[in-house]
Amino acid sequence: MKNKGLRVLTYNIHKGFNMSNRHFVLHQIREALVAADADILFLQEMQGEHQRHEKKVAHWPERSQFEFIAEGVWPFFAYGKNAIYNAGHHGNAILSKYPFAHWENINVSPFPWASRSLLHGVIGIPDSNQELHIVCIHFGLTGKERRSQVETLCERIDSHVPHDAPLIVAGDFNDWRGQAGRLFLNHLNLQEVFRETHGRYACTFPAFLPFLQMDRIYFRGLTAVSCERLTHSPWQSLSDHAPLAASFSL
Repeated sequence: MKNKGLRVLTYNIHKGFNMSNRHFVLHQIREALVAADADILFLQEMQGEHQRHEKKVAHWPERSQFEFIAEGVWPFFAYGKNAIYNAGHHGNAILSKYPFAHWENINVSPFPWASRSLLHGVIGIPDSNQELHIVCIHFGLTGKERRSQVETLCERIDSHVPHDAPLIVAGDFNDWRGQAGRLFLNHLNLQEVFRETHGRYACTFPAFLPFLQMDRIYFRGLTAVSCERLTHSPWQSLSDHAPLAASFSL
């Protein structure tokens, strides 16, 4: 947290494959994430294990994808295993340059194959007695599913996050109609950082020509400095989503 600032990035990594699923690009994703130089990464569709890919996909890492990305840069991480199948599992991950006080994964998947969760962590802010609450999410594709998941998120924040504590909620909301944002503002006093700095939500899907507003970074208890949608090279040829990177002052 340079000069009491904080840089965060949210990204759906599509299990390390490009949009067409023809090319395994996890190594390029890691290089791009390292270059983006965020303090905290909110990552969705993170492959924890896949036994068939381990045998068949060239350059598949010997450890989990979140450990592979984190090595040498983000020494602290949390992983929420949600979608579980015969070959392995995937879910959400938070990678951090600062240690967790604690973390918990709340599975909100209506189906065993759908990776939907609230991964809630608490990080001690260096040179401060405050704790930063962070929640990485990946919500469902249907409106009914999302409404239930948003209600669970609101209940979680109401019951576990002090109102005066800094809070960031980031991830793939699949909320292209913007319905969740109104509830977050009215019920939780959460602002969305790209909307605060640009006047609108960011279009992040599909990465090569984004027109759907899927990915968000909501916050309270911090001051938004900037937010950018990363669509320049190499991002547009990696995952099917474009990442968002935001800077805050504390």
